[in-house]
Amino acid sequence: MDGTLSFSTSNYGWDIVVNIMVALSDYDNLVKAAVEENVDIIISGAGLPLSLPRYLDGKDIKLIPVVSSARTLQIICKRWKNRSNRIPDAVIVEGVKAGGHLGYPYEDVRNNTTPTLDYTVSEILKVANSFSPNIPVIAAGGIFDGKDIAHFLRLGASGVQMATRFVCTDECDAHENFKKAYLNTTADDITVTQSPVGLPGRVINNSFVEKIKQGKTIPFKCKYKCLKTCDPKKAPYCIAKILADAANGNMDESFAFAGSNAYRCNEIIPVKLLIQKLAEELTAILSAECFSQEQIVKR
Repeated sequence: MDGTLSFSTSNYGWDIVVNIMVALSDYDNLVKAAVEENVDIIISGAGLPLSLPRYLDGKDIKLIPVVSSARTLQIICKRWKNRSNRIPDAVIVEGVKAGGHLGYPYEDVRNNTTPTLDYTVSEILKVANSFSPNIPVIAAGGIFDGKDIAHFLRLGASGVQMATRFVCTDECDAHENFKKAYLNTTADDITVTQSPVGLPGRVINNSFVEKIKQGKTIPFKCKYKCLKTCDPKKAPYCIAKILADAANGNMDESFAFAGSNAYRCNEIIPVKLLIQKLAEELTAILSAECFSQEQIVKR
């Protein structure tokens, strides 16, 4: 799902990670500000971050593009290598089962003709492993539990990105009504709608989504022109306002972005407990696999 700021721990303390969408009209200024503030990592998607390395001014900031195809990664690597003599420090591969804006044509998503995440990760690994050192690949989209994590690690990914699962945690600052939308949804409630951004978006269906699908528009005056791809005169509604209303719990006039497995969320728990559960599930699967391999060797 779309994001803006996150934190991760490392052996050296806290890493500050910013996620800046290429589709933002002030993308350049946001990247410059992130560089000036010496962030540790910049993640960039919702478009091709072809010019990203030129903003670094010699600073050692890690760059991670978000892609949905091997061809996209090839284009980014070629541009970065030719103009800045660098390659991505990692790449996030976001599949069609992710929540929020998706990097696929709307009709392909609706008709279920997009490639699977397994296929896309495998194809991107071919590109990533053609460089020295190899580019770490991070799988994302529809990953829900330790079994899913183990699957993509076996496939060759270096890690995974999870968003939907962390919405239903105590630490998530979205309104309780937003979290309840996850807890009360079913598999049939998770749908795809066309966003003013110009991309399909995976959301939880509600009365507002139904009105939008039926062609209802919500006129608005644009104060900021926040998105390059949004024409306020033609857009059926303001996506920024909708997402802000959702985060604040006004679900009657908005919708919740959610991954395809959001319906499997059935409780709100602390992040620490969720991490423990995921680690235990992953460890159990990997331990069982090691045991099976040992048995085969002995035979």
